Amino acid sequence: MISGSMETAETLNAILKTIDEGIHVVDANGMTIFYNSVAASLDGLTLEEVHNYHVLDAFPSLTKETSTLLKVIQTGTPIYNQHQAYTNRKGKQIDTVNSTLPLWLDGELIGAVEVAKDISKVKQLSDQLLDLQAKMKTSKNKTDKQTFSTYHFHNILSLDPLLNDIKEQCRKASKTSSPIMIYGETGTGKEMFVQAIHNESPRGNKPFVVQNCAAIPGPLLEGILFGTKKGSFTGAVDRPGVFELADGGTLFLDEINSMPIELQAKLLRVIQEGVVQRIGSTDFRKVNVRIISALNEAPEICLSKGVLRQDLFFRLNVVYIELPPLRERHKDISYLSIHFLNELNTAFKKNVLGLTQEAEQLFNEYSWPGNIRELKHAIEHCMNFADNNTSIGIALLPKHIKGTKSFRTENHIPHPSSIPPLREALGEYEKQIIQMALKQTSGNIQQAAKILQVPRQTLQYKIRQK
Repeated sequence: MISGSMETAETLNAILKTIDEGIHVVDANGMTIFYNSVAASLDGLTLEEVHNYHVLDAFPSLTKETSTLLKVIQTGTPIYNQHQAYTNRKGKQIDTVNSTLPLWLDGELIGAVEVAKDISKVKQLSDQLLDLQAKMKTSKNKTDKQTFSTYHFHNILSLDPLLNDIKEQCRKASKTSSPIMIYGETGTGKEMFVQAIHNESPRGNKPFVVQNCAAIPGPLLEGILFGTKKGSFTGAVDRPGVFELADGGTLFLDEINSMPIELQAKLLRVIQEGVVQRIGSTDFRKVNVRIISALNEAPEICLSKGVLRQDLFFRLNVVYIELPPLRERHKDISYLSIHFLNELNTAFKKNVLGLTQEAEQLFNEYSWPGNIRELKHAIEHCMNFADNNTSIGIALLPKHIKGTKSFRTENHIPHPSSIPPLREALGEYEKQIIQMALKQTSGNIQQAAKILQVPRQTLQYKIRQK
């Protein structure tokens, strides 16, 4: 029995060491009984300087009141998603989002565990962007480039009647200040439409601020949206949020369905009242902002999954725009291919003549899950290898596109022996789609899972099986 317990403890210890988040566990007296290397790296300490030491001895800058671990031991109440900023012993600025939980055994509080996720790089980048946008806002001579809005309606090219009707609807809606919600698959050009709406609006010479709501922890995103007051949390400084930076202009909230649901309630209140309150401040600042939001998943799906509040949806969905995917815009595949080819001829100083008939046919039959962005990248791929005064043939196409050709008939009925088993064919096609999604997201499994609309764990399992 003792041997089994020791093996279980060793297994658990090994698992905790492999987790890529800081783990700090203390007993009921505040003594450290587990401290992994990630936590040590964040704090600029060694394992030996913390393990078997009391929290206040290992971290003399803390007190009983400021230590979340000791507070949870005292109250038995968990603390979730608390943003902490501090300078570690090596002088490095660290930003984390921490959750601290009590440990109970048979009804007795035996300790607490703190899980810290390092968001230093994300926080640094977001601060740099906010500072840059703040400088642009105070600039006396604003231009389109200074408001980060460069696209106009004439830049949106299409031969598709439906898309051109949508352009006209957006042009009309640009004249008002009504909230607009845009749904479209990844790569359909949502931001191009948003920028065009802003530039054509009476706010066109005012700030245009973009905030992607995906892959940012809730506490950090809250500060980005509403701003922070110095002292509101450890390391906090006075900084305006994107609502203040966009005052008088347009705020584009992309992938708003990825925003934590509790933060959506605070966003709704700001939209309804027209005032913003920085984190830690008692002051309210009036803002005049037109909000355009975007979804990368159909709104009815977002509502049914509970990732989008219904009241927020109705508040933002005054004007609703749905962009069709490229696979439904057949004329645009060839039209945009030639457009991108001509652009790249100029950029690469080449003279590529176009697509062969076979390559063009394959483009028209391909599903384009990455839409216009994928088409542009496919043409650029081909242009890197194409010779002057020649046309792009199937041999130059990206592997995942020309790979679909093997599963189609080519003006003849294939011999039965050449037809692969259905399970094998589906497995190969699934592998290609997964590779495409991973390539499009630069290997980010969580983002690829969103594109493929499968749970992240399912995608990880399938990757391992391939």
